[in-house]
This record gives sequence, C-alpha cells and structure tokens, in this order.
Amino acid sequence: MAEKDDYLLDLLVDLGFTSAEVVAKAREEAGAAGVGVVDLLVANKVIRPGDVTQAKAAQFGAEVVHLANLKIEDEVIAIVPRDIARKYRVIPVFKTEGKVAVAIADPSDLNTIDSLTHLLNAEIELRVASEPDIEAALNKYYGSEKKAMDAGVFKDVIQELTEENVHVPKVDDDGGELDADAPLIRLVNQIIVDAFKMRASDIHLEPLEKRFRLRYRIDGVMQEMKSPPKRLQAPVIARLKIQAGMVISEHRVPQDGRIQSKIGNKLIDLRVSCLPTNHGESIVMRILDKEGLRLGLPELGFLTDDQQTFERIIGLPDGILLVTGPTGSGKTTTLYSCLNFINRPDRKIITVEDPVEYVLSGINQVQVHDAVGFSFATALRAILRQAPNIVMIGEIRDLETGSIAINASLTGHLVFSTLHTNDAPGAVTRLVDIGVKPFLVASSTRCLMAQRLVRKICKKCIAPYQPTEQEMRALGLTMEDIKNGNIQKGRGCPNCNNTGNRGRFGIFEIFVVEDEARKLIYDQVPTTVLRQRAREMGMRTLREDGIRKVLAGMTTPEEVIRATVGDES
Repeated sequence: MAEKDDYLLDLLVDLGFTSAEVVAKAREEAGAAGVGVVDLLVANKVIRPGDVTQAKAAQFGAEVVHLANLKIEDEVIAIVPRDIARKYRVIPVFKTEGKVAVAIADPSDLNTIDSLTHLLNAEIELRVASEPDIEAALNKYYGSEKKAMDAGVFKDVIQELTEENVHVPKVDDDGGELDADAPLIRLVNQIIVDAFKMRASDIHLEPLEKRFRLRYRIDGVMQEMKSPPKRLQAPVIARLKIQAGMVISEHRVPQDGRIQSKIGNKLIDLRVSCLPTNHGESIVMRILDKEGLRLGLPELGFLTDDQQTFERIIGLPDGILLVTGPTGSGKTTTLYSCLNFINRPDRKIITVEDPVEYVLSGINQVQVHDAVGFSFATALRAILRQAPNIVMIGEIRDLETGSIAINASLTGHLVFSTLHTNDAPGAVTRLVDIGVKPFLVASSTRCLMAQRLVRKICKKCIAPYQPTEQEMRALGLTMEDIKNGNIQKGRGCPNCNNTGNRGRFGIFEIFVVEDEARKLIYDQVPTTVLRQRAREMGMRTLREDGIRKVLAGMTTPEEVIRATVGDES
C-alpha cells in the first residue's frame, strides 16, 4: 500500500497538483498521526479529491469521467445488478460488443476488476470517477440505501385492516379475486416486498394458538417480524393460495405452488408450500431472485489457493465433481456458479433439476416430472443423446442415476452433481452404499467438495474482536495466531439489522482425487482411513478452512464453530 501511495504522490507532483516539499512535510505529519499521506493532503485541502482521481487515472492510463454530467441509459444500468454495483462501488457507463465500460474510484483494485469480468461475462474497460461522484450515481440509478423494512407502510395497512369499523374481506372458495387496491392485497404484497428488501431467502407465516407469526430467514437465521393480527390469518392465507394457484377450499392436505411477483424492475419467483397444522395452514415461501444469482467463484468464499484448485478441476474435459452438504448449505448456488464460470459459446451445457429454480442464459435446463415418469435417470439418458459437453444433475439419489452419471463422466462428459453427506470423503461411501462399484467411483471422480455457509461480518460496523477462551479452545487458536491474525466482529448497526452480520459465504473441504486416493477408494478403505489420508495429502477440513477465514477477518469464531460442530480440526 505504501508503494502504491508513493507512486500516486509522485504523479500528483508531476501533474503539478502539489510540490515535493509539501509532500515531504506531509509524510512526517502523516507518520506521526498514523494516517495516509494522500488522505492527509486531501483533509488539509492541499489537493482536491478530483486531483487524486486524475492522478489515479493517469497511473493506469484510464479516462476520467464525471458521472453527474452523463446520462446513462437504463439498459446499460441493467447490465450490473444493484447488489453488485453497491458491493463493488462501480457504475456501468456504456457497453459495446463483448465489452462493458465501468467507472470505479480505485483502478488499482484488481480483485474487483477480476470479479466483475467473471460476473458480467464480459471484458471490462476502466473509467475513473471520484468516490462522491460514484456514491451520487449509485443513489441516482440504483436508489439510496434505506432501512429495508418500510415499517410505516406496513403499520398503516395493518391499522386500516384492524380498525373496528373495517370489515375483514373474505375470499370465496371459488377463488373470487379481491379489488387490487384492497388493504388485504396491499398487506400481502408488503410482506413480500419487505422480505425481498431485507434479503430474506424465505418467508414463514405460521399459525399459532393465539397469534399469526411472521418470520423471515435472513442469512440463514430466522428473524421474527411485526406479525399481522390473528384475525387476518384466514384471509391472508387464502390470498396467498389464490396467487400460488392452489385449491383454496382444500385445507386437509399439503399443497405446492408458485407466485411470480414484480418488485420495482425485478421479477422474482416465490416457491410456495402450504402445510396443514393444528392451528391452521402454515405457509412458507422461498424467494427465488432470477436476476440476483450472478455469482462468481470469489463471491462463494474461496480463498486464492482453493479458487485456483477449483478452477483447475472445473476446467477438466471429463470426470465427475460432487458437492456435498446438508440442505441449505449452498450446494446448488455453487453448481450454478460453476456453470456460469465455464459457460462459453463453444460448450453445450445441459442440466437436470427438480425444480428448475433459476434460469441461466445459454444453458439447456430440464425439469424433472416424476408424476409422468420423467425421473432424473430418464432425463439423464435422454440428454446424453443431445451430445452435451457438460452435464449438471440436481442430485444423485439412487443407483440408476449414479451409474448413468458416472458412466457419462467416463465417456468424455464433465458431470456436476450433489450428494447429502457430511464431509467430502463420505461421498465415496455414499456412492458405494447406493450400489455404485468402487472401481467406477475411483475412475470417474475428480473432486469431492463439502461445504457449509457462514455469515459475513457487516462491513459498516466491523471492529476488532478478542475471542473468548472457549472459542480459542474450540478452534485450537493460540495467542500467537491471534497476534498475527485479524479477528473481527460486527458491533451491530441498521445496515445489518443490528446482527453484526450481512450476507453469507462458504467454507470448503476440497478433496482432489489423485492416483493415491483412487487406489484407496478401489481398495474400499473405511471412510475414517480415507479422510485421514486425504488430510495427509493436503485436504483442509471445513473447520480448518473456517479458521483461516476467521483469522482473515471474514467471519467470526462463533459462526465457524456453529457451522462445523462435530468436524475434527
């Protein structure tokens, strides 16, 4: 960082924005105050922020843009989704064939530029703008950062519905629609909008004995919200069943459906499940943001060495890669990100899913229909006749699917799939248990990867943290580790709903199957022996990967301990 500042200071002098004498004096003051020289010069108004912007642009041969003077078209803004624009603090300026020009405050941030290249699947052309200019453009084109839950609207609708002189609308069993401006419809819509704004993955409406509870799952953790009154339980559930295409007169059996909703300019799908309980029907809605799933591999949580290993594996021409973990551990997101990474015009990619949750551009996606006999195995046989290069199978559930997948990987296809096992070596045992021959597993498998999700520390309230003795003991940390590390924790702020955490990423256990591992699989050694040998060959456990990310200040000890209970470090 010091070298980069030195080069920037030299440029500021060369461009005539300041003098060498002023810089020399500022160095002494900055050293005593413990601040950056450039920051001190700006704070003392020796140079202007615009001067720094011009110097940065000159340093990288980029053009300076004044975003306030530009009129950027909506179709250009749509290239970079709001969450990515805010995360990386970039503004798309224009696009040409295969290229996107983006304005950024720090053109030396190579990680951001590399991530954008993968996320946008396009070559990036740099433009440089000042930080205030970018902040103003983010607010102008993507909307200002507000507290996600618009409590006033929600409160007004509830009050309107619960006033004594207001009749609570009922929905006929024939599915008769309510007036689109009815308070009930506005209430249901507001529940969905608030959940989306708060980045919830699920909405839970649960009828209890004396109340109708509303909870959102945010970053994997359930959070209770202000709940509608109990008297609105029946009409709210009826309204949601109508939207999801369910039979509203049926209250005895579970039902599934889908709702498509537009929030601002975004089109989202909600996968709806209705379950009869003691006190009424419980509704759970999974939010599927089709535009939000544009993850690159760095966003999944890979550190540099693991990312390089993983990129090498998914770049192989054939073999099978299995991602393992419990439900909700991010396996599907990882597979989608792999497909995004390797999706090129010269490759044919086909997926078999149940259900198809996200639509990926340029990829053939097949929906399983068990009711008509179109199972994973049937679909897999059919798609292999379509001559794909790469195949993704939602899950290997039985011998038939497993055998076809492994045979496909042995005949020149690269196959991605998932398994429900606790660790990476356990995937071998699982495949053998369902009937796949060990020699086929050994021959076809290229990589087994277990993963869990942990919460990121909120960037707006992050602060140094001293782990407790219990946390140090659980993670095997020493005082030397803490001294050399950068352990952090969020204090809690409006940005993270006072949780100290915002967003999630993965911790990984990557078992690359080389010759020695193949022999062990072929010899059918016990999982404990295979796991031990895998560690000796360089595999890091989930907890060990988590510890690295704790020491890097990416997550907290508490999160890693919670996600890796039972994992031997």
